[in-house]
Amino acid sequence: MLDGMNCCWKKLVLALSFAGWFCSAHAADTKPEDIVAHHLDSIGTAEARAAVRSRAVQGTLRFKVLIGGNGEVVGTWGRVSEQRKSNFVMRFGDGDWRGEQFIFDGDKTSFAAATSSQQLSMFAKFVRSQDFIVKEGLLGGELSTGWALQNFDRSRVKLDYIGLMKVDGRELPGIEYHSKGNTDMTVKLYFEPDTYHHVMTIYSVSMAPNMGSSPTDSVNQREIRYTIEERFSDFQKDNGITLPRHYNLQYTQELQSGSTRLYDWDMTVDKILNNLDLDPGNFRLK
Repeated sequence: MLDGMNCCWKKLVLALSFAGWFCSAHAADTKPEDIVAHHLDSIGTAEARAAVRSRAVQGTLRFKVLIGGNGEVVGTWGRVSEQRKSNFVMRFGDGDWRGEQFIFDGDKTSFAAATSSQQLSMFAKFVRSQDFIVKEGLLGGELSTGWALQNFDRSRVKLDYIGLMKVDGRELPGIEYHSKGNTDMTVKLYFEPDTYHHVMTIYSVSMAPNMGSSPTDSVNQREIRYTIEERFSDFQKDNGITLPRHYNLQYTQELQSGSTRLYDWDMTVDKILNNLDLDPGNFRLK
């Protein structure tokens, strides 16, 4: 009987080893360029994508402080883009916190003051410190004509296949985006396995804490973490181009003090217009 049990155990180990080898071999065979190609096809044909020179997106948003405070406010948001230029705006009206505005004019980025006292928000300060995500068309995904995966420069960007990540019960294939314009941020993009729609991007930065005044203080210092998570859903096709109509953005700060802040912007797309004649002033900070 022991011999029989040993035989079954050996078969199980062999099967698991084979399964592990198969998954490893499959991962090795998966090329990030193939995922990108399938993803771009999910947006539209090469001809349909090339025909779009500019885009305007308008919608409504709901902002919430999920951790580290309270409050909820509604507003509007918009995105205008022309080739790689972009103007991304989130507005809350005339209160103390007016919203956010991130602009890329094709050369440099600009960030509007978020408050009536002319201060940038914590979120804007973080994005400014990592502004390659605006310059290279990552933030906001394919809602912009400057979308990173449609315009990336192979001499400046490297892509790696990173396997599958389970999200909401689905196994999503992912790629990691390495830019020469970035020094410390990790950028991972995930796609639906059947449609190759881009459904999530996770940006993360971890920083070593400052040294304490004594060895005991230094041991107790926490690592500082910053995370942006974008999710895209409700994909709809219009005039040969398929884009998401729902966009969720979360920003998390885990600070050295041990406190955490989590902000959530939930955005719906009400209107998308392509090939507008845009005033160059759209890409200048006013």
